[in-house]
Amino acid sequence: MLLNKAPDYSCPYVVLTTDVVGVEGHGITFTVGKGNEIVCHAVRVLSKMVVGQKVNEIYSDFGKFWQTLTSEDQMRWLGPEKGVMHLAVAAVVNALWDLWAKIEGKPLWKLLADMEPEKLVSTIDFRYMHDVLTPEEAIEMLKKSQDGKQEREAEMLAKGYPCYTTSCGWLGYEDEKIERLCREALEEGFTRFKAKVGADIEDDRRRCRLIRKLIGPNNILLVDANQRWEVQQAIDWMKELADSKITWIEEPTSPDDILGHLQIAKALNPLGIGVATGEQCQNRIMFKQFLKSGAMQFCQIDSCRLGGVNENLAVILMAHKFGVPVCPHAGGVGLCELVQHLSIFDYICVSGSLENRMTEYLDHLHQHFKAPCVVREGNYIPPQAAGYSVDMKESSLNDYEWPTGRVWQDLIASGKYTAE
Repeated sequence: MLLNKAPDYSCPYVVLTTDVVGVEGHGITFTVGKGNEIVCHAVRVLSKMVVGQKVNEIYSDFGKFWQTLTSEDQMRWLGPEKGVMHLAVAAVVNALWDLWAKIEGKPLWKLLADMEPEKLVSTIDFRYMHDVLTPEEAIEMLKKSQDGKQEREAEMLAKGYPCYTTSCGWLGYEDEKIERLCREALEEGFTRFKAKVGADIEDDRRRCRLIRKLIGPNNILLVDANQRWEVQQAIDWMKELADSKITWIEEPTSPDDILGHLQIAKALNPLGIGVATGEQCQNRIMFKQFLKSGAMQFCQIDSCRLGGVNENLAVILMAHKFGVPVCPHAGGVGLCELVQHLSIFDYICVSGSLENRMTEYLDHLHQHFKAPCVVREGNYIPPQAAGYSVDMKESSLNDYEWPTGRVWQDLIASGKYTAE
């Protein structure tokens, strides 16, 4: 089964206004088209729990406020902490963090990096995590990472955080296009490449060998199956590709099958292939099980699948405890803009290491943002503008807002869409 074969990249877009003119928080979550309006409705339902709240009271105990959003007595039944409601929580929470960073006049990564460990840990909901990580352990972990923190921040500002490109290896590309895109990426300084796999074993074997030849023996090659396989099928398929020196297989099977991922990992790790997953991992509790069991060797948090920054911080800390590198997913509207902040914070304040760490980069849709991400020599350059980097341009909002935007009005007029 081919998944994600016809995405129409979309995002609910949240704007929080305050009683101070011009002080706003902007947040998004991500969908691939149909169903976007369902998430938007969920955001409107959650808004009743946010509008009228005092900003300083939210940030004084952000972990508790996050819990009120995710655990309202009746709405919790719709999750709990997963699916449409959790996507909506992410949009609202991301907007709250954007607002906080703007109030402090800092980019989000810097807001996080400058927080005292106790304050940062207070933003996290530790329910159902105490068997692997307590607040006290998290505080101690952050305190231990203080050594060298200023040097790591200076390093990030000078060089940036490593990323990989997915643009070279989409299914269906002719060899000539693959060759051109790989050559261009190498010229731009990329040393990490990802290819999609899973449609045809012979084609995958040929394409992986071609990309390996093009990028050389020492650069990193990753592959992504987008949940296409059964467990044994994933093992057999990847054994056929192992001679291309592959670092990870991403989403080999159902994102909910923790034991299946563990079986795949046990079979492929001896071949030097790790298992990467997480972009559709529902919450910190599922991540806990993936990490604790050894079912993932690369932890792919998503800034919008989890319930915003708070829950991503929880997973970053858990991953550090288990020694699993965090390599965020960023294939969608604004995801590159968001996750760069989380990766930079992780390096400066938690992991202190770049070994086996990289963040996804796709070179599209950045033109819609006022402060798009900047990639130089295969590295994300830390944002300097205050906030969480997803303020959209007015022109893009005017063109694409459903259903009043110019693009949608043209499609409705042509009969390709209806406004219902």
